[in-house]
Amino acid sequence: MQTVQQHSDDTVAKDKAPAALTVHLHPDDNVAIAKTVLPENTPLTQHGGILVKSPIPAMHKLAIKAIAKGEQIRKYNQTIGIASTDILAGEHVHTHNCELGEIEVRHAFCKDVTATEYVPLPQRATFQGYRRQHTQGVGTRNFIGVLTTVNCSATVAQQIANTANQQLKTSGDYSNIDGVASFVHTTGCGMKSNGDGYETFLRVLHGYIRHPNFGGLMLVGLGCEVMQISRVLHEAGLKESDLFRSFTIQDQGGTRKAIDAGLAIVREMLPKVNLARRETVPASEIMIGLQCGGSDAFSGITANPALGAAIDILVRHGGTGILSETPEIYGAEHLLTRRAVSPQVAEKLMERLEWWKKYAQSTEELNNNPSPGNKAGGLTTILEKSLGAQAKGGTTNMIDVYKYGEPVTERGFVFMDSPGYDPVSATGQIASGANIVCFTTGRGSAFGCKPVPSIKLATNTRIFRHMHDDMDINCGGIMDGEYSVQESGAEIFKKVLSVASGEKTKSEELGYGDNEFNPWVIGATF
Repeated sequence: MQTVQQHSDDTVAKDKAPAALTVHLHPDDNVAIAKTVLPENTPLTQHGGILVKSPIPAMHKLAIKAIAKGEQIRKYNQTIGIASTDILAGEHVHTHNCELGEIEVRHAFCKDVTATEYVPLPQRATFQGYRRQHTQGVGTRNFIGVLTTVNCSATVAQQIANTANQQLKTSGDYSNIDGVASFVHTTGCGMKSNGDGYETFLRVLHGYIRHPNFGGLMLVGLGCEVMQISRVLHEAGLKESDLFRSFTIQDQGGTRKAIDAGLAIVREMLPKVNLARRETVPASEIMIGLQCGGSDAFSGITANPALGAAIDILVRHGGTGILSETPEIYGAEHLLTRRAVSPQVAEKLMERLEWWKKYAQSTEELNNNPSPGNKAGGLTTILEKSLGAQAKGGTTNMIDVYKYGEPVTERGFVFMDSPGYDPVSATGQIASGANIVCFTTGRGSAFGCKPVPSIKLATNTRIFRHMHDDMDINCGGIMDGEYSVQESGAEIFKKVLSVASGEKTKSEELGYGDNEFNPWVIGATF
């Protein structure tokens, strides 16, 4: 079974013909994708001269042969839905005539496992990163963090960070520090003190406390919450030091005293954190969280497979890519289980999907997707969206599957369970150890995720130009025939090394990242 990326390379070669108004991804597909708006009666010489029956929006699908009611609709050489009515060749294919239906997916474990051709050690890429004595991994940024255990301490944390950053701007003495960042949320109390919800949030706190992008960090609580600081420290074997401190508002004697205490800690940390210096480290220390948001029909043809090509390069250099958003690989999981290095790894992924099916039963269907913006961009069903989304993971073996926020200990391509909501998913990836995030978008997502830089990849040239201040790389040239998926992947990998070494992303320059910390809340709120 071939992957989206492999089809995309073939597509670029075909699309160099001037007459190509559509993209046809595989010979067995019965739909094609409009590269631009196609007016009614437009002849499609690429498909035997069929005429467009009604106007087709750019990035939307049209039938290139007659499709009978109940017949499978095929894209990427995979089923993306069932025709809900007879569809004529040249007709628009979308939500009005394509439904999810009952589709049987065959799962074959480990069938596509191959030997990874690693780059010889002396030839591997490097970057300039921060080696830490007190944290795990290598840092790509040098922040002081103010992390909260409960929503009640959010105001104190924010005021500590805001005041400290104002003082940093005027002092000019701490140029090696990227800033003081607060991490606030809506949970930490009104929750059970055990079970999935508690354990999930605890993993997030432990992951952020140990994250290498913090030169120093303080943990701030209220004092009476469920998520007690003493328990957080005890269960992870953490101890306070001059670069890791904790306190509660109640112990300090109230809000003003707590803010003063936090600012005093920041002042003590500043000289020590400022001493950190970048040094040459191997690219094997890079761990990328893979994200997509505001997806469109070009996502699975340009930016996602290009990011997958970059992950293939990173894996060959010994690094790690983390694919997540479990509801958004629903219907494409069979492509991932084929790449699992063992049946046990494949079963881990299937277990997470079964968990999600049960979890979703009480509220919504697992296929409650795509979003209105996705549909406007030409995506019709969750199967179509998932098949495009999984391309971010490239083509190498799937080494392991992790729970949300669980430390990623294996190097290579891995999967971490998470919701499809980008801030929640990225928060888990960072807790698991990601020190870079790569984020593909076709509609134009606005996103950042301190303490980790986020590289924005545009799926089409129009959105890259329209939102140029937000986008780091244009992958739309793949569709325009300017470069291949592999060439775009090489550009992304080069950008990752530069950003890991300190180059600011567009999201960082715009100030994003202070509001995207969003731990996954599981279970009832009491």
